[in-house]
Amino acid sequence: MTIDRRTFADRPTLAKELAEAIADRIRTAIAERGEAAIAVSGGSTPGRFFQALGKFRGVDWTKVVVTPVDERWVDETSDRSNALLVNEKMLQGPAAVARFVPLYSGGDEPTPEAVAKTNALVGALPKPFAAVILGMGTDGHTASFFPGGDTLDAALTAEGPTLAIHAPGAGEPRITFTLPRLLETDGLYLHIEGEEKAEVLEKALGDGPVDEMPIRAVLRSGAPLSVYWSP
Repeated sequence: MTIDRRTFADRPTLAKELAEAIADRIRTAIAERGEAAIAVSGGSTPGRFFQALGKFRGVDWTKVVVTPVDERWVDETSDRSNALLVNEKMLQGPAAVARFVPLYSGGDEPTPEAVAKTNALVGALPKPFAAVILGMGTDGHTASFFPGGDTLDAALTAEGPTLAIHAPGAGEPRITFTLPRLLETDGLYLHIEGEEKAEVLEKALGDGPVDEMPIRAVLRSGAPLSVYWSP
């Protein structure tokens, strides 16, 4: 595995440095391909990073597409929605003109018809992603690759681009990009904070089954990965 581990003194510094790295990826993709798509994670960790990235004025945000790595199957007005987090924290100021592509496509459950609708939308995203920024839970999940997920094997191996997944630790039903689609990126990042997450990462880097800690599928994929961590 090729892992570049970067440690920062505090979380604001991490957010600033990660935002600069992603902005560079975006600018490069626009220069080379005319547009850039990024996939970002939700949860409690990325708020500062989103705010820092959204303030960049050196990015042509009219040529940027943003989508979540995964999503709870809830409406975008729900405080559980990753889409709401991205729109409130990142897509403000200079970044307000970027295009956002949601994964939730209506209804109470991610039915095959609903997932097909999502796949039609995300299938038109630019390839490869300019950057994919993952998070990680204390249970070793990333994206919606949860231990015990009913479609975990497919989520880690199928072309996708997205599929539905239900898991004991996931709360709501979810939809997630598959790992093969997320690995189609110029830059792959893992953003984690706190001592507990550092310990989880160390455990994941050791021996053990992927279904116990699905982040291992990313760590063992062979794709270059940049880990950004601060206490």
